Amino acid sequence: MRVIVTGGGTGGHIYPALAIADKIKEKQPDAEILYIGNKDGLEQEIVPKHGYRIKTVSSRNLERSLIGLTKTGISTFKGILECNRIMKSFKPDVVIGTGGFVCFPVMYSASKYGAECYLHEQNAYPGKANRALERFVEKVFLGFAEASPYFRHPQKHIYTGNPVRKSFFKVDKKAAREAISIKDDEFLLVAFGGSWGAKVLNDEVYRLARKYSGIEGITLIFATGNVYEAYFKELVEEGGVNLGDNIRILPYIDDMPNYLGAADLLITRAGALSIAEASVCSKASVLVPFPKATGNHQYFNAKAVADRGGAVLIEEKDLTCEAMDQVVKAFMENPLALKTMEEKSGRCSSGDATEIIYRSIFEDK
Repeated sequence: MRVIVTGGGTGGHIYPALAIADKIKEKQPDAEILYIGNKDGLEQEIVPKHGYRIKTVSSRNLERSLIGLTKTGISTFKGILECNRIMKSFKPDVVIGTGGFVCFPVMYSASKYGAECYLHEQNAYPGKANRALERFVEKVFLGFAEASPYFRHPQKHIYTGNPVRKSFFKVDKKAAREAISIKDDEFLLVAFGGSWGAKVLNDEVYRLARKYSGIEGITLIFATGNVYEAYFKELVEEGGVNLGDNIRILPYIDDMPNYLGAADLLITRAGALSIAEASVCSKASVLVPFPKATGNHQYFNAKAVADRGGAVLIEEKDLTCEAMDQVVKAFMENPLALKTMEEKSGRCSSGDATEIIYRSIFEDK
């Protein structure tokens, strides 16, 4: 079995593709898997570390200006020609795309080559590339059922949820707390804005950190994001305060399964992957969508979970220290309400999405 997986630009496209590739390799150890990514994408760094061979092709985000559209057209045409050569040499049986503009030349070329093609859409509001590619594929796997109306061929849709790493399914709260040195009776608040961070979150969580500093019974762990690590330190220095031992500031969380597993409440952006990981761990969240995300898809992601009772949605324009503190205090004073939201968050997960995807492609013919 020869399989191509593709998806790129951001971790939100790359990691689901890798999770699907891992499932295929688990089920079919002899399968030959090739990853096709963007020449300028993060996948060039991430994919080889996961043990997969990668080839890159030309692709470019869609721009509205005449010059931008022309550049996108040229890049896409060049990418299709590059993909045609890869198809002829690799001869894939199956091609699976997880979004990002690199998907378009890969999936278009693969469909013309005659390979079985499948898409996975992570967000509640689908991207332009996936919407355009729907007609070329056998099935579209949905991370959120709410995405279906934005496509044109509902008969192709299968709700799978979003693929997450195996380690999230094995998390035990007590063991996770031991791993990161958190007492059982502490209320643990974990906040993060992704690897790049988010200035608004840094500003307001800094105020929250000052408010909670030294208070018994609550611990705040905040990942500033690599870009904002120095910025947060400046805020602390300019504020002239020493944050207490119950406040932990990190540039980035590498061991996300244990930090999520140990948490009572999360404060995070509303990327599809972050939501999927929280749901698999049955964690209550305060979701703060990034308002400039393509198509405002993070808002639709957050609304889908909040409407099911699995999270609190706070738009960035409404994000304040006071708003977050109000949610934290409400849950600390009412553990039953927290437990209810945890259960509803867990019900937002479909379980092992990669297993559903694998069966749909290779077994449920």
